[in-house]
Amino acid sequence: MTSNEIAVLANPTAGRGKHRDLLSGVLRRLGDSGHTVRLLTAHSGAEAEQACRAAVDGGVAAVVAVGGDGTIHRALQGVAERPVGFGVVPAGTGNDFAAGIGMPADPLRAADVVASALADGRYVPIDLARVVSRVPAESPVGREPRWFGAVLAGGFDALVNERANRMRWPRGPRRYDLAILLELARLKPRKYALELDGEDHSFEGMLVAVGNCASYGGGMRILPDADPADGLLDVVIATPFGRAALARLKPRLRRGTHVTDPRVTAFRARHVRLRSDGIVAYADGERLGPLDLDLTCAPGAVRLLR
Repeated sequence: MTSNEIAVLANPTAGRGKHRDLLSGVLRRLGDSGHTVRLLTAHSGAEAEQACRAAVDGGVAAVVAVGGDGTIHRALQGVAERPVGFGVVPAGTGNDFAAGIGMPADPLRAADVVASALADGRYVPIDLARVVSRVPAESPVGREPRWFGAVLAGGFDALVNERANRMRWPRGPRRYDLAILLELARLKPRKYALELDGEDHSFEGMLVAVGNCASYGGGMRILPDADPADGLLDVVIATPFGRAALARLKPRLRRGTHVTDPRVTAFRARHVRLRSDGIVAYADGERLGPLDLDLTCAPGAVRLLR
């Protein structure tokens, strides 16, 4: 980290805009590290990724993501396996990656932690998941790898996300509530081809999640024992259950106690192959594409400023 410049990727609409007025304070605190702070300009997810890559190529000391899991996901595409510091200032709705890596929930406190780490030249190596599509022509993942930090969803939760993203009404959280009801009405088990470190674990079920951090969806602890620095991906699957059982499972997901249910199985692996027809996968809340993916844990892929 030889440069004196920090590149900051911020999403002013993250958290439904509730942290908009905090950005100037975050930037000031980052500047307390003695580095020059530059706010990146981006009007789309693709532009955000391009801006982060260009900043890293230009030799910045660090990239700092200010926002929610979506903003962090975009920044990760530029910093993964690059010799650059990465800072996280949680300012979104869910902030699951920030929670998983132990950052303070308060944005200003998190900015202080990042600034202190920059000033001291201190970082912690954190794992990422590397994803490659096995059907690149049909997937935005393509032939180039993508990276995620928290959780990939490939079951009922992914179906809800995909439906909600297609809906134009209602707006806000009610859209997801309606999407859940519509997907519950057509709930059915699905066949999954699952391979873990070369061993076949294919199953029929409702739920599959793969990741490095414990939670997704704003604190639902789907992978309660995940460690983002153990060099392994955590995998949770669930065999078939009905609508009533699914409704009862949701509060247990919040606590992470669902893994004691006999229909739920947890694994750890370095390499995961996962396929199921008719499902679009989501990671860090972002759309990846058809669920026919190779996932590999990349140990220490990010130099986290903490």
